[in-house]
Amino acid sequence: MKREVSSVKNEDGQIGIAKKKLIEIAETIYSQFEKGDIPNMVLPLRTKANIRFDGKSNVWKYGRAQGIRSAKKAVGAYMLLRTVYMLEFIEQMISDSKSSTLREMYYISEGWGKAKFGSQDESDKLAEDLEIITKCLREDFKLRPEEDGARVIGNLTVEETDRKGKVKKINCRDDVGDSGYSVPYNVEKEKVKILSGDADFVIAIETGGMFDRLVENGFDEDFRAILVHLKGQPARSTRRFIKRLNEELKLPVVTFTDGDPWSFRIHASIAYGAIKTAHISEYLATPTAEFIGITASDILNYDLPTDKLSDVDIKALEAELTDPRFNEPFWKAEIETMLENKKKAEQQALAKYGLDYVTDTYLPEKLKQAGII
Repeated sequence: MKREVSSVKNEDGQIGIAKKKLIEIAETIYSQFEKGDIPNMVLPLRTKANIRFDGKSNVWKYGRAQGIRSAKKAVGAYMLLRTVYMLEFIEQMISDSKSSTLREMYYISEGWGKAKFGSQDESDKLAEDLEIITKCLREDFKLRPEEDGARVIGNLTVEETDRKGKVKKINCRDDVGDSGYSVPYNVEKEKVKILSGDADFVIAIETGGMFDRLVENGFDEDFRAILVHLKGQPARSTRRFIKRLNEELKLPVVTFTDGDPWSFRIHASIAYGAIKTAHISEYLATPTAEFIGITASDILNYDLPTDKLSDVDIKALEAELTDPRFNEPFWKAEIETMLENKKKAEQQALAKYGLDYVTDTYLPEKLKQAGII
């Protein structure tokens, strides 16, 4: 990276702030060189043991344990070299008003000689490191994921700025087809403004089949709900969008998932944050989100069709018993019951009682229990 990079023009908003902080990282590394010091970067340890509950924001975040990435050893030197190359790449993208997928960034490193990444996992983690150091979002670096954001159906009106700078007003029920409004990778206010929402709550749904069932049955209109299809493990933009709906429109959020350990983690990522993104949990997590998905108790109470837990499922449930995000009596009881019965169930298992059962009976009962309706 050229030393004169610090003299670039200023950009507006969060992207400009992100660019300035990235340049400061490069200048710090150069300063260490000039002083004759061995360059290094200090980062929080990204382990489950270093996760703590932050009472102020009500989410799980990294604790105080830290590690040092130093050029004293070859592995550390290579990562610092890659860091400098990545800083230059991001700075150039911002200056040129371009963006890149994480996958593209990985392949671009093929031209970096000895600084190229050995795998995409390495480049993804380095992008996360830069988020941690700068306290900015990856989206501010013009880096976008491969996965799509959520689908949304409901009486919600947003204003989105497209790639040509044109502002469009969109009602997520009247101005979209059956597939709904597609949430972009960047949902910050300069890209998407939430104008209004005539709804009583947000329901985040794990599977596409169940999302389509609720749409077809008119659940959003009958129960004044905003439906959000999570597409399995939700993308960051999806979690951020849900949080904005909760905070800006004051709407309660409920998650409706399958009944298995992986679906429990989907809820945890929405409500408490994920270990991988604990450094930005306050931007992504919705601590008040309620779980109304399939539980071990539901499997028994509703006599649902089930599948047997696999060995991997069992290990995942056992791990959740020590996961601080599941350190509540409700979760302890449900996880232990599932381990005892060794059964799991899908959302679609409710179709045992007919196609309308989920919207006429199951969800109304669970929503009443949660105090939502």
